[in-house]
Amino acid sequence: MADLSGKVALITGGGQGVGQGIALALAAAGARVAVTGRTLAKLEESCALVAERGGEALPVQGNVKSPDDLSAMVAQVAQWGGGVDILVNNAQEVPAGKLLDVTDEAFLAGFESGPLACLRLMKLVHPHMVARGGGVMINLVSSAAVRWDMTGYGAYGAVKQAMRVLTRAAAAEWGRDGIRALSIAPHAESPGLKRWMQHNPQEAEAFFRTIPLGRVGRLEEDVGRAVVALCGPELAYVTGATIPLDGGQANFD
Repeated sequence: MADLSGKVALITGGGQGVGQGIALALAAAGARVAVTGRTLAKLEESCALVAERGGEALPVQGNVKSPDDLSAMVAQVAQWGGGVDILVNNAQEVPAGKLLDVTDEAFLAGFESGPLACLRLMKLVHPHMVARGGGVMINLVSSAAVRWDMTGYGAYGAVKQAMRVLTRAAAAEWGRDGIRALSIAPHAESPGLKRWMQHNPQEAEAFFRTIPLGRVGRLEEDVGRAVVALCGPELAYVTGATIPLDGGQANFD
C-alpha cells in the first residue's frame, strides 16, 4: 500500500461499516485518522481497533447535518493533527423507497446529510489542505444513481448524483491548489447492505448475479485499500473521476 505517514484523515460515519473499513486501511498505511459520527461508543470502538494495530485515532462526536458540529469537527481534528490532508465524506441518511412513499423530511435529511454536509466539509477543510500543500477529498456515491430501473431508488440516486457533481466541481476549481477530489461507488459488506439482504433475499440473489466478480466487497481490503491507493502518490494524476468499487457491476459511462 501507499505510505501515508504524516497524513491526517477525517472520515465521517467512521464508527462502523465502510467508514470503519476506510479508517482501518488509512491507519494501516500510516495516516492518523479521526472518525466522526453521532454515536460515541461506535467511534471509540473504531479507534480501539486502530490502536490495537499500533495506529493513532481520534473519536469526534457530531451530526453532519449540523453546520456548527461540522465546524467544530474540523477545528478539533486540525488542532489534534496539525491540519487535514484527507477528507472522506461517508456519512449518509438514506431516503429509501418509491417516490410516492418518500417524505419531504426524508428527502431533506438525505440532502442535508449527503451533498450539503459534503459541500460544507469540503469548504471547511479547504484552507487546511491549501496550507499543507494540497490534499485528497473522497466522496462516497452509489451505482444506485445509474440503475436502468430506478424504481425505489430515485430519491437516493438524486442525493448521490448531487455529490458526484460537487466532486467534479471541486476537482475543477481546486486542482491548482493541489487538491484532488474523487467519488467512489462501493458495494461493501456494510450493516445496511446486510440488513437489506436479510429483508430482501430474492432481490439480493438477483443482485449478486449482476456482479461479475460474484461477491460484495470487503470493507477494509477492497474499499479501504482502494481509498489508500487513491490518496497515494502513484495515483496523484487522478481527479474528478467516479471510481466504481463494485466488482464490475455498474456502468457510469
